[in-house]
Amino acid sequence: MAKDNNTNPKKPKFSSWWIYGLILVLVIAFQLFGSGNLSNTKKTTTSELQEYLRNGDISKILIITNTRQAKVFLTDEALQKGVHKDVSEKPFLPSSGIVPQYILDYGDLQNFENEIKKIKQENNLDTIVDYDTESNYLGDFLLGILPFILIIGIWIYLMRRMSGGGGGGAGGQIFNIGKSKAKLFDEKTDTRTSFKDVAGLEGAKEEVEEIVDFLRNPDKYTSLGGKIPKGALLVGPPGTGKTLLAKAVAGEAKVPFFSLSGSDFVEMFVGVGASRVRDLFKQAKDKSPAIIFIDEIDAIGRARGKNNFTGSNDERENTLNQLLTEMDGFGTNTNVIVLAATNRADVLDKALMRAGRFDRQIYVDLPDIRERKEIFEVHLRPIKTAETLDLDFLARQTPGFSGADIANVCNEAALIAARKEKKAVTKQDFLDAVDRIVGGLEKKNKIITPGEKKTIAYHEAGHATVSWMLEHASPLVKVTIVPRGQSLGAAWYLPEERLIVRPAQMKDEMCATLGGRAAEKVIFNQISTGALSDLEKVTKQARAMVTVYGLNDKIGNLTYYDSSGQTDYGFSKPYSEDTAQKIDREISILIEDQYKRAIEVLEENKDKLTILAERLLEKEVIFKEDLEKIFGKRPFDKVFDKKGQEKLSNDEDTNDLPLEEETEENK
Repeated sequence: MAKDNNTNPKKPKFSSWWIYGLILVLVIAFQLFGSGNLSNTKKTTTSELQEYLRNGDISKILIITNTRQAKVFLTDEALQKGVHKDVSEKPFLPSSGIVPQYILDYGDLQNFENEIKKIKQENNLDTIVDYDTESNYLGDFLLGILPFILIIGIWIYLMRRMSGGGGGGAGGQIFNIGKSKAKLFDEKTDTRTSFKDVAGLEGAKEEVEEIVDFLRNPDKYTSLGGKIPKGALLVGPPGTGKTLLAKAVAGEAKVPFFSLSGSDFVEMFVGVGASRVRDLFKQAKDKSPAIIFIDEIDAIGRARGKNNFTGSNDERENTLNQLLTEMDGFGTNTNVIVLAATNRADVLDKALMRAGRFDRQIYVDLPDIRERKEIFEVHLRPIKTAETLDLDFLARQTPGFSGADIANVCNEAALIAARKEKKAVTKQDFLDAVDRIVGGLEKKNKIITPGEKKTIAYHEAGHATVSWMLEHASPLVKVTIVPRGQSLGAAWYLPEERLIVRPAQMKDEMCATLGGRAAEKVIFNQISTGALSDLEKVTKQARAMVTVYGLNDKIGNLTYYDSSGQTDYGFSKPYSEDTAQKIDREISILIEDQYKRAIEVLEENKDKLTILAERLLEKEVIFKEDLEKIFGKRPFDKVFDKKGQEKLSNDEDTNDLPLEEETEENK
């Protein structure tokens, strides 16, 4: 017969609440037993007492003056009577001292005494009447200390809650509030992410792979006199995969990996942040070689001395000072490597960025077309896709998308396919997913008057016409007048991925953006508020041309851009009032010139603009093929091969996907 493995169940863990419960039980028992509550004493009334007294059954009446109670003791003869049978039996527990048979509460003492005296005289009784006082020392003591017990208990509870713990854990004790909140990665129980799960990011991945190799084989590098880097800072836009790289390091490195956020150091108590930094590095040194990963380090790494108008001691600065000391100071252990991630490197303290603390700054940029294809391959693994799905097409149609955006596209496509009860996710589902993410949810039931709809149609047709006629404008993919999100209509473009931009290219883009308002002016001879987002976009572009990139002849080769972020905290502009007026004037001239240019283009193609707008009113959504039927083949279009390389001949169509949109907000 097989043995039962559950014959020895685990004993319950000891809890301090058991002690509190035991003390409470003892106090209650003492109260009950000490006061004689378990004896046969019964309560009686004044009328019954007077009757017992007339019958000669009472030997003694003890009046307790401070509690307005009277204790009644019967004679031996009275205890034999049937009327006193309930109080004549022996008590449940033996009691020290004589226990009364009856007890009653009297009202006025003088009246009570007079009644007893009168009955004694009338019946010639020798009943003893005595007086006494009683004190409940335990009750008085408990009432005295109860407020202090409540205050101390509430204080302990609040301190445990603020320290992030509930019961008896390491973080729950009041004196452990300065302990580190870092999570130690366990490769056996935690979900393991490897470098295979990180698509693209070849340069950044190569850097962090080398850091892992440093910890695995330190002799390979130290034998030549080299030193292991003390830290690496991952910098890049949101969603590019900085935290994912850190997870891959945790999965690949065979060393302890401590992970926490910069905000975990922040606490309301003075000195807690610095204490947690010390405790974190102490744990890491005890388990060295080890890796510490601090996500969103800008929470504590912001440059010191800024925005501190009060002059008070800043807890965040104390935490940063302790972090600087631990990373490179006296007694620093070189076997601990610090990884950190932020998308706001410009606000970090210079002392934190120097070599010796963060020796390497790894820039994690937005993926290019080849890397986007690899990211699609990773995120499409768990998704059932159609066999004809072209990943090169999807990668080519998603410029400017981060890894998180691509993951969102894949998930939305799967949800859309499931909503349509499909067996696999098709190309159209991905197109709909991108439309949903870029433009927002369709609102076909939005109430729009015929006049407004006509204005929107001509507005969008103006964007399409001008962009079609200009060489450097982004190629149009789709135009719609179906409301999406906050926009009443939208035109999707496929922008070219450029590393540098020339003034002619920027001007063409501005002209195409102003094509919507220009179309309203050409057709209706009046303008509307629907061009708000267009005006916002061109104003930013024009200001960047004049003040950032130095592309204006009047202002010259000057830039007022500060990459260090110092100007964010300044109270004055880096140029004079006269220069400010020149800048405003040049921005206005630049925008108005492109507006006039857009009007000229539309005046020359007014008949085609009208045909396009009428077709848009009829179909609500038109594609590149519709424009080719009206305007003919666009001579400026570039065609790409399967690898994303530009082809010389225009023999392949690349239409169908929205990635950059011009929206008209309903103001």
